[in-house]
Amino acid sequence: MTKAARKTDTRTRQAYQRLKSLLMDNALKPSASYLETELADMLGMSRTPVREAALQLESEGFLSIRPRHGITILPISIEDMQDIYELLTELEPYAAERLARAGLSDSGRDLLMSHVSAMETALDTDDLVAWAKADEAFHMALVRLAGNQRLSRMVATFWDQVHRARMATLTLRPRPVRSNEDHRRLVDYLAAGDWEAARKLHRDHRENAKNMLVDLITHHNLNHL
Repeated sequence: MTKAARKTDTRTRQAYQRLKSLLMDNALKPSASYLETELADMLGMSRTPVREAALQLESEGFLSIRPRHGITILPISIEDMQDIYELLTELEPYAAERLARAGLSDSGRDLLMSHVSAMETALDTDDLVAWAKADEAFHMALVRLAGNQRLSRMVATFWDQVHRARMATLTLRPRPVRSNEDHRRLVDYLAAGDWEAARKLHRDHRENAKNMLVDLITHHNLNHL
C-alpha cells in the first residue's frame, strides 16, 4: 500500500469511528437527514473519507444513503430490537455455560468483578451513563473469556446495534439494581463451575432486558422515531 493510500485509509477509519460515536450516542438523531457536506464540516474532514465511512455504516444497518438526497439516520425499530435480543438471549447464555464449564480463572473473576464494582459505584453516584458503559464492558468481557472469537465478534456487533436504544431509554428505565445483583450472582456461578445455574440466570437476565427495552420503546413512542 502506498503512503497516499495508507493516509486515505487512516482518514476513512477516523471518519468511521467519529460518525459511529455520534450515531451510537444519538447525537445524530434517528430519522434525521444530513448532506455529505454537512457531516464533513461537522467532522472537519473532506467528503471522501466521510462518504466511505457512511458506506460502511450503511452496511451495518445504521443509516441509508440516497444519491442526491443525502444520508438518513435509520430509526430505532422494535422489530430490530426484538430480533437482536433474541440472538443475544441465545448467544450470551451459551458463552456463560462455556466459561463455567472451562473454569473461570482468578484473573477472569477479577476482571468481571471490576466491572460489577464499576456498575455499583455508578449507581451510587446516579451516573447512568457510566453504569451503561460498565454494564456493556461486563458483557463483552464475559463473552471474550468464553474463548470463542467468532462468538465475541457476533455479540459485539449486536451490542453496537442495540446501543442507541439503550442510551435512548437509559433515564426511562427503573434503577438497574437487579441487573447489578444478577451480574454478581453470575460471577459466583461461573467461579463455582455451575454452568446450569449460570446459563439459566443469564438467559433470564437477557430475556428481562429485552422485554423492558421493548416496553419502554413502545410506551414512550420511540419506535421509528
